[in-house]
Amino acid sequence: LIYFQSPIAATNTSPTMTNHTNPIKIAISGAAGNIGYALLPLLTSGYIFQDQPVELRLLEIPQAIKSLSGTRMELLDCAFPCLTDVICTTDPLIAFKNANVIILVGGFPRKKGMQRKDLIQANTSIFTSMGRAIGEAASSNVKVVVVANPANTNCLVALNEALSSSSRIPAKNFCALSYLDHQRAKGQIAQRLGVSPNRVKNVTIWGNHSETQYPDALTDGYCVNDNGEEIPLRSLLANDLDWVTNDFISIVQKRGKTVMEARGNSSALSAAMATAECLKTWLVTGTKEGETVSMAVYNDMGYYGVKKGIVFSFPCECRNGEWFVKEGLELSEFAQQKLEVTESELLEERDAARELAKMSRDRSMSTASSSPSLTTSESETESEMSLSTSDSNQPYLTSKM
Repeated sequence: LIYFQSPIAATNTSPTMTNHTNPIKIAISGAAGNIGYALLPLLTSGYIFQDQPVELRLLEIPQAIKSLSGTRMELLDCAFPCLTDVICTTDPLIAFKNANVIILVGGFPRKKGMQRKDLIQANTSIFTSMGRAIGEAASSNVKVVVVANPANTNCLVALNEALSSSSRIPAKNFCALSYLDHQRAKGQIAQRLGVSPNRVKNVTIWGNHSETQYPDALTDGYCVNDNGEEIPLRSLLANDLDWVTNDFISIVQKRGKTVMEARGNSSALSAAMATAECLKTWLVTGTKEGETVSMAVYNDMGYYGVKKGIVFSFPCECRNGEWFVKEGLELSEFAQQKLEVTESELLEERDAARELAKMSRDRSMSTASSSPSLTTSESETESEMSLSTSDSNQPYLTSKM
């Protein structure tokens, strides 16, 4: 354990502290990576939680603690008015203790030559440990956002493990970041129509945060014109159906790869911004009446005929810190076929991860391990982890979006 406590915690007498005596405790895994670095100012500046005081718990592997200590220095140097404390640790149980919000950014990145099943195997061990620590240590009302890929299945592994460790935390408190794909889709539609992205509403990402996802502009999407009228996108794009059912889908599906090829690194800025917007909409502002956002959530109800027991992205409304899948939308045969493709991939991922998680849990029980840690994940060794740094300058197992 490496623990730093900010002197701010003992001396803060700002007006916000008199309004909110209990800071919101936010834990971030992979905090020293590119996405974490871009996300931290959004968490501490008031952009998401307004004037609510924030206590940060930054979780990393030992190799990244030096870099993380530098990040902590910068956070203090920014003198964010909402920041009350910064804790840096290598122990998930300390990072997650009584946490209100947990953002799981750290994971094993996909490397050249890796198949998706290899990525699932590498990450299942990590997220089994993360879920176990969440179940043991986090607040019962904790909200968890999984950013690291494969995000949907990592989320499923973590929530299943958390629920098996504790019945205090419901599956509804977890989501995976399909909001990034949602924003990418809005941006593409806005460019095509020549309008501001904030006029484009109710595009939907269905399914997996992968190249099988279905970016859907036609089922429920609309654009708000200068007079405030809501014009369905299926009308605005009636003469552009070839683009919206082919190129548009492909562009959004492959956007992460395209960005990485262009800048030589992951899409950290947009991933951080999408994480911030997801948290803000889910937990603070909610959605406006009639509007939806895309969230990858645990499907326990079989929404839209999708099989239960997987984390699947749906159109969601948010109210009072909770999400609700918007039901009753009429899906075209084309849309239904797309949903079946991404559902099939997620079922395969679930089955693979389920077996790996069982093996991991059995090994953990045989060794009586009680302190899950990124550095002691059963199928990971320190040397294997360090290999991930050769592809980038990041010392953590960072997610590539």
